[in-house]
Amino acid sequence: MTLRDVTLRDGLQLTGKPLPTDHKIALVRELLALGVPAVEVGSMARPDLVPSLADTPEVLAALTPAELARCWVWVATPRHVEKAAAAGAVNFQYCLSASDAHNRANLGRSTEDSLAAMPAAVANAGGGRVQLCIATSFTCPFRGEVHPERVLAIADDPRTAGAVDVVVCDTLGQAVPAQVTSLVGEVARRGRRVVYHGHDTWGLGVANSLAALAAGADEVDGALGGLGGCPFAPGASGNAATEDLLFALRPEWLTPCVFARLVRLAGDLLDELGEPNRSRAGQGARTSAMAFPWAL
Repeated sequence: MTLRDVTLRDGLQLTGKPLPTDHKIALVRELLALGVPAVEVGSMARPDLVPSLADTPEVLAALTPAELARCWVWVATPRHVEKAAAAGAVNFQYCLSASDAHNRANLGRSTEDSLAAMPAAVANAGGGRVQLCIATSFTCPFRGEVHPERVLAIADDPRTAGAVDVVVCDTLGQAVPAQVTSLVGEVARRGRRVVYHGHDTWGLGVANSLAALAAGADEVDGALGGLGGCPFAPGASGNAATEDLLFALRPEWLTPCVFARLVRLAGDLLDELGEPNRSRAGQGARTSAMAFPWAL
């Protein structure tokens, strides 16, 4: 099991207050130093559409090769990959939506157009790792339920063969564990690594992530304090909180001291941004009796 922190991409998409570039770079380095296996550092989306992520090339350019090896960047076109690679990126999350309506709202093109462009995007990665990220894998804000066969057809499409991983996204946070178990299990049986990206809109972010791992997912995504959401998906709220996922999963590198630092790091970040902290584990750490080793 591994965890990727997506605070600096998905987490910052909806924030009203920008985070300075030097703060982003410092946050990447602290997360990596604490032991977080992977970090999503930003997006190549149009700056006028997602201004909070406009400095992603500067963040990438400031990182060392060793840091970049553990960092991911969101992309949606071959040109995005080219620009990110020029800034130093070696890991690319190529995103499209199972829902054509959401793909058009999010990317301004059909899902078929995004699929057709994926081989060129992989070619532009220059040997770097590319993930196939399937947004709205369970529900669409405009059309409702997404049939699992639609997601599996995208995962099976030969044009996605260059992707090393498949990211299954509960963009709206409306899935339940049984659905996650079924779909992630089907994707995992196809032989590629599976990443589960869940939101906590309906309070099931951690439960769904645990279900995904039990069904064969290799990695789950989280954001500090449950920050985040999709600006092009009405109703999408925060991600599953990194602190909650780690408290539940207890990877070997997570000690009570490291957990305490992550809780404080999340609190400081959300205070700086003026955003609510949705982490239940963070709240528990601040209110539990000190005899409990995970209390602050």
